Amino acid sequence: MIVKVLHDAGLKSEHAYLAAFASIGASILSWNASTQMESASVARADRWGIFIGEWAPTFMALGVALAQYEKE
Repeated sequence: MIVKVLHDAGLKSEHAYLAAFASIGASILSWNASTQMESASVARADRWGIFIGEWAPTFMALGVALAQYEKE
């Protein structure tokens, strides 16, 4: 099971939760940077923000899985 492998490698649920919140911040930063640094439309900045923002639910789900594994 992937959760066991990640836990054995030293990844804890707190790390996954931290990564989720960091990806939310990175999503906002990438959107802002894209609007400021590129001459492309806002739609392109939105795509960058959404792409990175999609990582947060994955990290949250991983955190929940690791938390359940840690309780066992």
